[in-house]
Amino acid sequence: MPEGLIQLHEQLFHPERIPYAIAAILIAMVVGVISGPLAGNANPFVWQAVDTFFGRFGDKLNKTHRPKADLVFRGFLITALALAVAFGLGKALDLLVFYYPLYNLSEAVILSLMITGGSVWYALLRLYFALEQKKVGEGAFYAIARSERKNLAASDDLSITRCAMGFAVRSYDKGLIAPVIWYLIGGLPAALIYATLAALFWRFGKDGFSKGLGVVPGALEKLMGFVPSLFSAVMVAATSMFAPTAKVSKGLEALTGMKNRASYEQGGWPLSALAWSLNVSLGGAFQDITGSAIKGAWVGPDKATAKNDHKHLRRALIINAMGQFLFIVVLACAYLWSGAL
Repeated sequence: MPEGLIQLHEQLFHPERIPYAIAAILIAMVVGVISGPLAGNANPFVWQAVDTFFGRFGDKLNKTHRPKADLVFRGFLITALALAVAFGLGKALDLLVFYYPLYNLSEAVILSLMITGGSVWYALLRLYFALEQKKVGEGAFYAIARSERKNLAASDDLSITRCAMGFAVRSYDKGLIAPVIWYLIGGLPAALIYATLAALFWRFGKDGFSKGLGVVPGALEKLMGFVPSLFSAVMVAATSMFAPTAKVSKGLEALTGMKNRASYEQGGWPLSALAWSLNVSLGGAFQDITGSAIKGAWVGPDKATAKNDHKHLRRALIINAMGQFLFIVVLACAYLWSGAL
């Protein structure tokens, strides 16, 4: 390999972190499948921790009668506080893994708390089997609803399926690809900072319709997640080759236009790639978990079907699962390319 490419490769990220990233992904896969979503939430553990420590605090500050500028400033204060905690904790974790490597497992275990994997499969499979048997009770979609912060209690099976399909790729993008990429670039502190921003936007952002607290974390998350989101979309399009009836070329086509594509806040390129590759319509209006009506855009090719059933959900699950394994393969190839072996 040309020396210049090797140097560029090593400047972008540290190859010695790749084995820890692969191990963390495998841990998240196995533990998530066995344990299922923690407290009904299939998102990364760090997201749930951010929700616990800053969620109620933010709710108390989110006085909707206040001017937007006031709410945005309050969101800035919450974000600044959360990022300061994340940076300090990230540095402390760096010291922890340095002094207590635990056979080089501690770093991988800590990183696995910032990503998700098997718990998403668990949630999607539970809904899939319920849809297949036409017995969709609240327990079948509870994890999806809580993870997406959407009220699905009054939704029909088609709407629930669309939500679950969207979650399959959004969790892949924000809950796996982006934090791992930032870990490779800046270690545990960078991964934790990104995960904190993603969690804050998930908690307060309302898919980009927030008029206050979610504005600042949403802007910062977009700044850090924009490039990883494009990579996620390419991976979604590539892994669609494993899903019946899906077309890789159509998935890639979704990255080249603007019409009927998802905005970044509503799923962005990854959601668009899924909709195009499967020729389905995703998104649409919904009610969030706080009762707010969100007029989400419809995403997908013209004349695509919005009547998504359990077979469509299975294809989205296949794309998510194969995407995780393909990501491991890509990381392993990058490790070999770096000459770190």
